[in-house]
Amino acid sequence: MTDGLRSLVWRCSRPRVSIGVAIAVLVAAVFLFAGKFSAQQPVSLHLNPAIEKLAHGQPMIGGQTDDMSLQNCRAMARFDFDYEYVDMEHGPLNLDALAYCIAAAVDKAAALKKGNPQPKVALFARFPPYGRDLQANDWIVKQALDMGLMGIIFNGVDNKEQMTQLVRYMRYPQPENSKYQQPAGLRGYSPANAAFVWGVTPAEYLRHADLWPLNPEGDLLAIAMIETAEGLKNVNEIAAVPGVGAIFLGVGGDLHQYLGVAQDSPELESARQTILAACKAHNVPCGITTANQAETDKRLKEGWRMIRTGRD
Repeated sequence: MTDGLRSLVWRCSRPRVSIGVAIAVLVAAVFLFAGKFSAQQPVSLHLNPAIEKLAHGQPMIGGQTDDMSLQNCRAMARFDFDYEYVDMEHGPLNLDALAYCIAAAVDKAAALKKGNPQPKVALFARFPPYGRDLQANDWIVKQALDMGLMGIIFNGVDNKEQMTQLVRYMRYPQPENSKYQQPAGLRGYSPANAAFVWGVTPAEYLRHADLWPLNPEGDLLAIAMIETAEGLKNVNEIAAVPGVGAIFLGVGGDLHQYLGVAQDSPELESARQTILAACKAHNVPCGITTANQAETDKRLKEGWRMIRTGRD
């Protein structure tokens, strides 16, 4: 109890104060205390800053790294980005280093400054398995989310069946009163480490640890990469899977090879526009890698809502 509130309560207890005055003073004190308490509560709906941007119609801007050193992970936590993703597709699958990096990126000073546990930068990761490697994705997804990741980028998703299963791996089985039962979750229950990283209680973590926009309160992103001719052919049905948070093309390095054309070919640009059209049709954020500010501005104007710019 604050000194001011204690003083108000003491005055109300004095005999010569009327009951009416006492009630008025106590009501004022309660509102004063409630106001001070609510001012200290999180002001943001989403703990994931990238989702916070998307939920308000803004693009999310981020970068990529394969450096999981203490110095880099601390620096990433204060980048002027909405997200950063660790790329382990083309390097060692080092889950120990990823856990270390996630812990190193916890920025208490930023949380105190913001007054809520939302980090400045959401941390995602990309792993070696492709969409077709469902058994490998199963246990990697569980490990990564339990460490405290806020999103996973899935390589080479080819069809809706693969994407549906990947969504299920990221979701907990839902409470019987949940409005968002499907796709049914398969994630094993062990929220303690992730809750510690997110700065919330396990119960609060469970409320937020679902997929946006399927669950409007969710703070996890399932991001599908379209990298094959089959994935391009099926992009509309992939975008329609409930739980897909974004579709990401990157630079189209794999896709141009599957299409048998050059990186700078008009066919690849046509594929980009096909992917973008599917994203728009299903109101799914669409992602692309840009090389400079002019290209970023161009892609944003076209309607891309996830930009990966630069490296490290």
